[in-house]
Amino acid sequence: MIAKKDRLCYDKSAGGFPADFLWGGIALIQKLLWVFFISMVPVIELRGAIPVGAAMGLPFWLNYLVCVVGNVLPVPFLILFSEKVLTWCTKIPKIGRLFQKIIDKGQKKTAKIGRYELLSLMLFVAFPIPGTGAWSGSLVAALLHLPVKKASLAIALGVLLCGLIMGAVSWGVFDVVLSWF
Repeated sequence: MIAKKDRLCYDKSAGGFPADFLWGGIALIQKLLWVFFISMVPVIELRGAIPVGAAMGLPFWLNYLVCVVGNVLPVPFLILFSEKVLTWCTKIPKIGRLFQKIIDKGQKKTAKIGRYELLSLMLFVAFPIPGTGAWSGSLVAALLHLPVKKASLAIALGVLLCGLIMGAVSWGVFDVVLSWF
């Protein structure tokens, strides 16, 4: 068994099936599950999960794919139910104001989107800055009453772009490019 970075290679000269190969596969699955579930968490989302995967030593494309799937998976459900749930939560005593503030903030962001709704929604989700992302984009899509399929596609494209940006930052591509100048 020869370890190369995080990839395990089977050494035929050792003979038999090494247990390390099996444990290495389980460790990889555990790491992938961590980044998958981190990418589903509101606020953190893919923006936090990709750097975590990079710190864990996961290969870029595998980390990227798992984080994108984890971030996009809840989007259709969020679009369908977010406005209804938030509106219902505004009626809860003592914490209703917090949910009303969330709705108000979402409505302010919908006013900024304007005419090119789907393109704006994609770009809103794509840029990894605080307050944007798939969860916020889903709320905006729900408040705009956009069709679920079209809004989900725009959000998914935004998540794909954001993942590439975060991957480039996490794996130091910008540092390498800047070192040439």
